[in-house]
Amino acid sequence: MTLEETMQALAAKATATTKKTHMRHGASEPISGVRIGDMKPIQKQIKGDQALAMQLYATGNSDAMYLAGLVADGRKMTRAQIERWAQQATWQMISGTTVPWVAAEHPDAIEIALKWIDSPKESIAVSGWATLSNVVTTTPDDKLPIKQLGTLLTRVVKTIHTSQNRVRYAMNDFVIACGTYVAPLGDKAIAAARKMGRVEVDMGQTDCQVTDAESYSLKSRRGAPIAPKRKTTRC
Repeated sequence: MTLEETMQALAAKATATTKKTHMRHGASEPISGVRIGDMKPIQKQIKGDQALAMQLYATGNSDAMYLAGLVADGRKMTRAQIERWAQQATWQMISGTTVPWVAAEHPDAIEIALKWIDSPKESIAVSGWATLSNVVTTTPDDKLPIKQLGTLLTRVVKTIHTSQNRVRYAMNDFVIACGTYVAPLGDKAIAAARKMGRVEVDMGQTDCQVTDAESYSLKSRRGAPIAPKRKTTRC
């Protein structure tokens, strides 16, 4: 499929209701309004087309950008391309999911994420913490910098309540990821969650709530000491 054909396919799946819902969650124009489930048939048709994925993201259309993240392979992207995606993210659905998906696949994922979490730009910092969450969720523990990640858990406890709004949400998710998927950090993450207590995040005109890190991590383990790693975090 060409870029034009893909954009037409997205437009055909769009609904006013979905567009309104996404905009209520923070999306901005341009956006068509396509449910994620309705993108799946299009995703299958363009699977593996890296060049098209890059073109889709460059449109600035929210639905096209999300679809790009479902198709793109972060291992085939340059660091400059990943940095550009982070800078161009239009709202939290892109900065918190699409960008971290590809960034976590890059060989320099952790280095990139550590740079991003120190950014004064909220969306960039969100991408940084979310990238770390993606990495620990999919990477074997023996290939993770456990000591460094443990230090980050301590940092979250100390700074989460004074961090920017959406960054607090991403930090909370990082604690959940460590508590759910990283055996050497499981206990430390649960302890961090207890110290953090309730995390307040302004979710705008939505009914969304911040997940309790401790209870969610324990539930996600399903009675096991730790949950098995996931093959992908894309959804």
